[in-house]
Amino acid sequence: MEPLADSDVPGWWRQLGLPGLVDIHTHFLPERMLRRVWAHFDEGEPLIGRPWPIEYRWEQDRRLAHLRQMGVRRFTALTYAHRPGMAGDLTDFALDLSAAEPACVPSATFFPEDGVLDQVRSALERGARVFKIHAQVGGFDLREPILDEVWGLLADAGVPVVIHVGSGPVPRTGFTGPDKLEGVLRRHPQLTAVVAHLGAPEYREFLTLAEMYPRVHLDTTMAFTDFFEEVAPFPVGLLPRLAALQERVVLGSDFPNIPYPYARQLEALERLWDREPLFDEDWLRAVCWFNGQRLIGD
Repeated sequence: MEPLADSDVPGWWRQLGLPGLVDIHTHFLPERMLRRVWAHFDEGEPLIGRPWPIEYRWEQDRRLAHLRQMGVRRFTALTYAHRPGMAGDLTDFALDLSAAEPACVPSATFFPEDGVLDQVRSALERGARVFKIHAQVGGFDLREPILDEVWGLLADAGVPVVIHVGSGPVPRTGFTGPDKLEGVLRRHPQLTAVVAHLGAPEYREFLTLAEMYPRVHLDTTMAFTDFFEEVAPFPVGLLPRLAALQERVVLGSDFPNIPYPYARQLEALERLWDREPLFDEDWLRAVCWFNGQRLIGD
């Protein structure tokens, strides 16, 4: 059987009876910053341990058009800061993009720095409907005191926060791991946290957090693809628990910063049927449309 191509994606979701896809984990960044991110992947083999060729090394309009052509009806412009003084400008960029591109969900970010609470409040007032932070890249602990009121504000607002706090692909001791998110959830149990990459490689621990806290979600970004399974395979014994969380697993892709075609993510999710009978078309429909639509759709 021929691999699914990006041009086949509309037919794939139509066969499921869906109106398209909702992808909660896509990246759009200012051009100069995006080029630096790509350069990091190009030069990162000694750190990451293998090549990571960017599949969609295109200019922004072409990337937007490609998502539309595949039928991704709603997607995000996730940004993240790696030092103080960046988050405000990145949020401005993402909100401006959503104003120009109706399918792009108003997105924002923040960083543990002076004025962070006011920045997050301002982003909410300007319509932000999803936030992203990357504890590994940012080099900070989610439990830093300066963020406590931010978490409370976001929990009260019910706005999802996509959080990369799993230790993959390269651990940073002191900044990543499930204990960091658990510390936040103990104080703010109603936070709508979306754990990126299913929390790889600490799948079991983040799955447990999702079972404990009713507003914790997991995104599928890169999970189950051949590229990811080579280094961070999802334990077979956890599949029934993941299937049982049908309403809180959401589609994510990491587009455009992926080393394979977008369609591979969808194929990887469909292949779960062969590994665990609890995965079925209803599960796929929930993950690829209904759960994301509930979190970030209209």
